[in-house]
Amino acid sequence: MESARFPRRLRPIFSALVLALGAAGALGTGIAGRAPSATEDAATEEAKPRDLPPLERAHAHNDYHHARPLLDALSHGFSSVEADVFLLEGKLLIGHDPTELRPDRTLRSLYLDPLRRLVERNKGSVHPKGGELFLLIDIKTDGKATWEALARELDAYREILTEFRDGKITRRAVTAVVSGNRDFDAIARTSPRYAGVDGRLSDLDLDHPPSLMPLVSDHFGRHFTWRGEGPIPAAERAKLERIVSRAHAKGYRVRFWATPESRSVWEELLRADVDHINTDDLAGLERFLREAGDVESAERASAKLETKERDGEEKPTPATPHPPERESPETSDE
Repeated sequence: MESARFPRRLRPIFSALVLALGAAGALGTGIAGRAPSATEDAATEEAKPRDLPPLERAHAHNDYHHARPLLDALSHGFSSVEADVFLLEGKLLIGHDPTELRPDRTLRSLYLDPLRRLVERNKGSVHPKGGELFLLIDIKTDGKATWEALARELDAYREILTEFRDGKITRRAVTAVVSGNRDFDAIARTSPRYAGVDGRLSDLDLDHPPSLMPLVSDHFGRHFTWRGEGPIPAAERAKLERIVSRAHAKGYRVRFWATPESRSVWEELLRADVDHINTDDLAGLERFLREAGDVESAERASAKLETKERDGEEKPTPATPHPPERESPETSDE
């Protein structure tokens, strides 16, 4: 979906509409099929991730559309979730398009606060069995203004977030990556920084360091004609393998969006060593990956850490009790 932009003269009207929809939802008269409010989610947060090895490749596309944002994905062992954000009146609101926005559904309430509590509860990781969690933040409004607000927001959670500073990566429980409307220059100038940038396959020629661009993502259908019916053409399998191999050689992780929800497609992505397998079908992908034995074991986590240390990354640092949050002024959405 193309990211929304709001003419200045329409912003007061849109803000009033969001507030009205939020009030209607609070009274139980909101949009049919609406997702639970942040308050409702908090009531079910005690449903912890299961005590199973996490699935390092499992990525929850548009995670906030599930009944319990974040928590449903974690209960299926997912290690990567995606949240779309709109900057409105200084708040980072969650939704796929403007009609879904509600003032109580924010990046803090649905993701950052629950993640902090889980990391504290599990003594340094989101999942009880350890492993890294990726939080993909898809910016739908102006890239520069939204990044400025997002950078301040993430700074308040720095004790759980991977830090990027002077070309070094200090890994922590959660690695945030900015997608959508990405202002590369503004993000690159921020140091320290608590998010990387999601690149595109066209960025593979630009040699951005992994400390700026740890992930590259692209639309599956723009590069492949195969939709999961019958065997994948040999030329397309080879192309997929070349893309992944090239990205990995540069230190980038790989994700495709708009992949068919098909076991045969998942098999090819797994065979090619794609790092994030995109899905809306949490239970289906969990079942597939566990049957394939593709879980984050302690041995694999240790081997990856040794590789990262050789590549100049710093060791993960445990989460410490969070410091007092800094006051941040309301952002002007110009």
